[in-house]
Amino acid sequence: MNLKENLAKTIEDHANILNNISRKEMIEHAVANKEAIIAASGALATWTPTESTGRSPKDTVTVKRASSEKNIDWSSPNNIPIDEETFDMAFQDALDYLKKAQKVYVTDRVIGADSKYALPVKTVTDFALTALFTENMFRPVPDDIEKSVFASDGYQLLAIPYEKLDPKKYEGRLRKLSDGSTSNMIVAMDMDRKLGVIIGSAYMGSVKKLMFTVMNYLLPLEGILPLHCSANEGPKGDCALLLGLSGTGKTSLSADPSRALLGDDEHGWGEDGVANFEYGCYAKMIDIDPAKETDIYDAVMHKDDYREHGSIVENAMIYPNGTFDYFDDRFTPNSRSSYPLRYLKNIKESSKSGHPKTILFLTADAYGVLPPVSKLNPDQAMLWFLMGYTSKLAGTETGITAPVATFSRFFGQPFMPINPDVYAGMLGEKMKKHGTQVYLINTGWSGGAYGVGKRIDINLTRKMVNAALNGELVDVEYKYDALFHLNVPTTCPGVPSEMLFAKNTWDDKEAFDKAARKLAGEFSDDFDKSYGDKKIKESIVKSCPGK
Repeated sequence: MNLKENLAKTIEDHANILNNISRKEMIEHAVANKEAIIAASGALATWTPTESTGRSPKDTVTVKRASSEKNIDWSSPNNIPIDEETFDMAFQDALDYLKKAQKVYVTDRVIGADSKYALPVKTVTDFALTALFTENMFRPVPDDIEKSVFASDGYQLLAIPYEKLDPKKYEGRLRKLSDGSTSNMIVAMDMDRKLGVIIGSAYMGSVKKLMFTVMNYLLPLEGILPLHCSANEGPKGDCALLLGLSGTGKTSLSADPSRALLGDDEHGWGEDGVANFEYGCYAKMIDIDPAKETDIYDAVMHKDDYREHGSIVENAMIYPNGTFDYFDDRFTPNSRSSYPLRYLKNIKESSKSGHPKTILFLTADAYGVLPPVSKLNPDQAMLWFLMGYTSKLAGTETGITAPVATFSRFFGQPFMPINPDVYAGMLGEKMKKHGTQVYLINTGWSGGAYGVGKRIDINLTRKMVNAALNGELVDVEYKYDALFHLNVPTTCPGVPSEMLFAKNTWDDKEAFDKAARKLAGEFSDDFDKSYGDKKIKESIVKSCPGK
């Protein structure tokens, strides 16, 4: 009997299976089971153990077998291999926990708004809140699911968030902790058998990101490009994608009152256009400002009967009167909320659009040397897609404010398991086929690096974004930046021309040149380290800053 058959038998034999119960019932069970409490707004509040306040990348593993290992970039630190026997042991342990559970919750949903590649997902869990999370985040099964390339071969995820593995049983199989013991947590994917298992990770993002990693593996094999991005659509049906790491403004810039939101995190680009993977959002709540992020705040904090609300607030400070303090990060700065996309005001209900007219790569350059807007040709776009650059500020609490370059391939490295040339090549092909314009938008510093210059005003950034989206940068004059290999516009509506070239904004031109050469060198070094042996096309290599 294979693992899927074992799971089906376990469900069949269990005395208390709650199979696709209503959303209202899931909420009621989560409260009755003491998995969450009711906040003053009617949302549900929950906390996880300290080891589950975020993903656990070192416990996230993938089965490596001869038939499919060539598809995955095992040199990436995020693709950690395990053998099939270890996966089977963990899956059987999860089944044993399931047999002892008082209640078992099953949800049948799909990932993907395009029925041609919607992936059916059966989630089986002993936790009502996990079931509700899948109801928030994964999509209802469409009437035409038979169109899907995955219609007869869906994915099955077994999630046991609060139990633990026996470390001694997994010695030599799972990672060693700093004290010499073996981890008691696993987040594991078997891409070939379409099975997943989570034991010991109560962070709800583990469920979401496991399934999106699976999609990011499966879709390229079907000719569909998965993208870690937000997407919106203008009044003329023009689709735009925004890719960027945390802190680059992706959420703020994609929430445009004049454009309908498809989704804020994961999309597929197929033969008919772009489609959101999700049915909901999983937003970071720390320091959320209701004046600046009104829609997200209202989606979580609007008042409703708790049985109708269903937003889940995870690991945020809450007072005895049921009100939240989103500025208290003592437990974790990674407080999150899961809510249905329909709770936002300006959305496109189908979560589908045509082929993107414009793609924006967002970076927050704390070196202050990148232009605030530049246009990328296909080779340049593939290079910046491969690099996924932004910069972070290190050690500000001790006064060390030097920027640190951060590279995350495809702006989502932990969740993009396939060999990098596949994703980059698909982007280049689709850009050329559909005439998609790609722009790099720097939302970082101008007039100097962090500590000297100032963050580019978001109102100016919005003008540059709007100019890119409206086609106003297509035919303007450009100058070529030979160090960073970027095409910089000499004019942009509503933006002072002198600030379009970063060096103009620096008082100390020699300091600019030094900082620019330093960042370009870091690009070149990281490219060589990450892609030196990946057979990347030479014209893409030559587009790398510093080369």
